[in-house]
Amino acid sequence: MTNSINEVTDADTIFIIGSNTTENHPVIGAKIKQAGRKGANIIVADPREVDLAKDADVFLRINPGTNVALINGMMNVILEEGLQDKEFIAERTENFEELEKAVKDYTPDKAASICGVEAEDIRKAARLYAKADKASIIYCMGITQHTTGVNNVMSTSNLAMLCGNFGKDSTGVNPLRGQNNVQGACDMGALPATYPGYQPVTKPEVKEKFEKAWGVELSPKAGLTIPEMMDGAGKGDIKFLYIMGENPMVSDPDTNHVRHSLEHTGFLVVQDIFLTETAELADVVLPAAVFAEKDGTFSNTERRVQRVRKAVEPAGEAKPDWIIIMELMNILGYSKKYKHPSEIMDEIGTVTPSYAGIDYNRLENEGIQWPCPAKDHLGTKYLHKGTFSRGKGLFKGIGHKAPAEQADGEYPFVLTTGRVLYHYHTGTMTRKVKGLNEKVPGSYIEINPAAAEKLGVNDGEMLKVTSRRGSINVKAKVSSRVKGNIVFVPFHFAEAAANTLTNGALDPGCKTPELKVCAVAISK
Repeated sequence: MTNSINEVTDADTIFIIGSNTTENHPVIGAKIKQAGRKGANIIVADPREVDLAKDADVFLRINPGTNVALINGMMNVILEEGLQDKEFIAERTENFEELEKAVKDYTPDKAASICGVEAEDIRKAARLYAKADKASIIYCMGITQHTTGVNNVMSTSNLAMLCGNFGKDSTGVNPLRGQNNVQGACDMGALPATYPGYQPVTKPEVKEKFEKAWGVELSPKAGLTIPEMMDGAGKGDIKFLYIMGENPMVSDPDTNHVRHSLEHTGFLVVQDIFLTETAELADVVLPAAVFAEKDGTFSNTERRVQRVRKAVEPAGEAKPDWIIIMELMNILGYSKKYKHPSEIMDEIGTVTPSYAGIDYNRLENEGIQWPCPAKDHLGTKYLHKGTFSRGKGLFKGIGHKAPAEQADGEYPFVLTTGRVLYHYHTGTMTRKVKGLNEKVPGSYIEINPAAAEKLGVNDGEMLKVTSRRGSINVKAKVSSRVKGNIVFVPFHFAEAAANTLTNGALDPGCKTPELKVCAVAISK
């Protein structure tokens, strides 16, 4: 997030796009509702009528994969009506002419026809966002998990810059992370092209800095993304695969392809807290400690580094992740040893400028938001005050591009996937809780009443859902939350894994798969 969670309640307008916030991030969802009760305008754009749609001043039930068209339509209105922040654009941005040219053809009528919404609703949303003194954009995987994920994110940035909504309270572009320490993992270099602190592996001076700090020679080449690893494993190019705290047999697209890849990996190691569907395929399973069995830190979605404190001893042979990794690297010949994770945090501070001022003593009583470059720095509530990290903000002219897979005669429905309130990710933890299983015991497919009637389907009937990659059997949930030929399946349930159906087509830039759109057929 460029801004902070608590700032949401003081926003004048909140634009939520591709995020079922109250179910996936309920604390932040509650903040949005509080803001609404204080008078904030709420705009919701989503293919489903998510819970927040009931609180929205404008609800745009867009077709899956049409985020760019919607935002371009809004920006077209803003420019046509002169609602842009001309001073911010002139002083803090560049390449504005390219944006103007790109959105000129995206009239509200054109955008509405692509998105499947009313043109007047696009106009209303644009005005509410542009006229607000403080407007915040909130998004989640409904923006990123597309073959146009990078363009979707850039479009949100275009809109925020167009209206001067960076570098001040209760504004910004605020992605909500999908798991509790995704932000921290990325901060620490768990990405194929960066070292800790988003320092590029391809820059010679960065490589030299880390080689000096760690006393080893490092590769100047970027690594592989998860889909690229799976492809390589399936082809026999990857001989050894180490999966830690991840369950791709349920979470990754095209489950049959994932299974083939893992079964054809030379040697598979899985490190996790339970024997997951992925761990069942492993040659070696390394049992890891859960959050309450270890000391450490989590960095949350607002960039806040927070302490995690050990409450109980690890069960059985389980060990904290940092100890497992340290012992492995010692066996492999790297002799560095740590006595406590606080020592690792101290090392992080020496090589990661945004974490330089953070240590366990400072985290004892409260979390700190990075960047925190020095021990006397209080942390950063919001980013981009006065300037962007690159200097001037760069507008990008972006056009709508359709999803990789479209509905057709053979596969006439469009599937989108997501989560529900009562389960988390692949259900590794939540599906072991009796009360949560009583709330949502298994998978289902949301289907519009008109579509159900046409198929002769009744609520609760078992249906076969088929894509070009596989089939699952799920219970019908006839619901007006989805429109037309759009259907929804939650992805938590391994026995009816939604990702058996999903498309592994990738965004050409970031290599994120298109989990949110694929074509399916439905039969009884």
